[in-house]
Amino acid sequence: MDLLNTLVEKGLRRELPTREEALAVLATSDDELLDVVAAAGKVRRQWFGRRVKLNYLVNLKSGLCPEDCSYCSQRLGSKAEILKYTWLKPDEASKAAAAGVAGGAKRVCLVASGRGPTDKDVDRVSKTIEAIKDQNEDVEVCACLGLLSDGQAERLRAAGADAYNHNLNTSEATYGGITTTHTYADRVETVQQAQAAGMSACSGLIAGMGETDADLVDVVFSLRELDPDSVPVNFLIPFEGTPLAKEWNLTPQRALRILAMVRFVCPDVEVRLAGGREVHLRTMQPLALHLVNSIFLGDYLTSEGQAGQADLEMIADAGFEVEGAETTTLPEHRAGGGCASACGEPAAPEPKGETPEIPAARTDLVSVRRRGAGTDLAPNA
Repeated sequence: MDLLNTLVEKGLRRELPTREEALAVLATSDDELLDVVAAAGKVRRQWFGRRVKLNYLVNLKSGLCPEDCSYCSQRLGSKAEILKYTWLKPDEASKAAAAGVAGGAKRVCLVASGRGPTDKDVDRVSKTIEAIKDQNEDVEVCACLGLLSDGQAERLRAAGADAYNHNLNTSEATYGGITTTHTYADRVETVQQAQAAGMSACSGLIAGMGETDADLVDVVFSLRELDPDSVPVNFLIPFEGTPLAKEWNLTPQRALRILAMVRFVCPDVEVRLAGGREVHLRTMQPLALHLVNSIFLGDYLTSEGQAGQADLEMIADAGFEVEGAETTTLPEHRAGGGCASACGEPAAPEPKGETPEIPAARTDLVSVRRRGAGTDLAPNA
């Protein structure tokens, strides 16, 4: 396909596709899917080889959030029967993080429900970061605490936070239909605060909330402009008890096309396969490794993932390798913090549709987390 050849050439040069080209990827047919994956895979391997970075989530505080994000099981008014607990102590969080590191995770992501941290919360998380780094000096720590106030990003960076996550989630035009208690602009500002403080920015999206192709392209183009180092792609987990419980809009093929589009638009960025992969990609997960270079290991915030050992076996069986702590994830031009993804010269080149029918909802694949942080049971790592 001329489209795919063009997109590969642009990806190897870190050039931005046109909106029409990005939309065309989402419109390809299932018959063309393997061609799309193969093309995006060339771009992925150009910048990241066959490495897969493992990340591990620790939910520091679960449930009882005052925000009304419709996709979230922890939202205001959620009736999802999830674990609810207040802040983990630093030693508890460090122990949970250690399980992920032992399973091969290179980055630990510390997440807390809520609109944003108080200064006391920042102190608490800072102590947690220090405890984790005392135990695992080389591990990357990413904080995800909501909207930041003045000075808080700098304090987290000083405590040792390497990165900060705050997702845009959906397009600016549709954001108000998903959340009303804060704005899209609030989220952009927090990502920019993290960048200004010297943290690596992590910001991504949630697909499957009823958005259009244009919405998906809009948010991914906005992310390209914001220029985070990592872009997590979540697929909506339709929790019973949330407003989006009946939004089963994805097929494995649709999910793969979305990941391919993200890779073409953000060729040299860490694209992370995040929440919902087991629910929506199912047995097609190994194909996604040709598009992404990063995944979460084990469980998520309030839902269970597949067994950590199964993740490791999947990576090996698909011909990929777990990225080691001694390896820099990002390409040299990004790792040095010198420029955005539209500048510089690329690395040496790599050696040499129809709308699918939506299947019935698979509610059996949504399993509420009952182990790990906040419980007496061992975590899944």
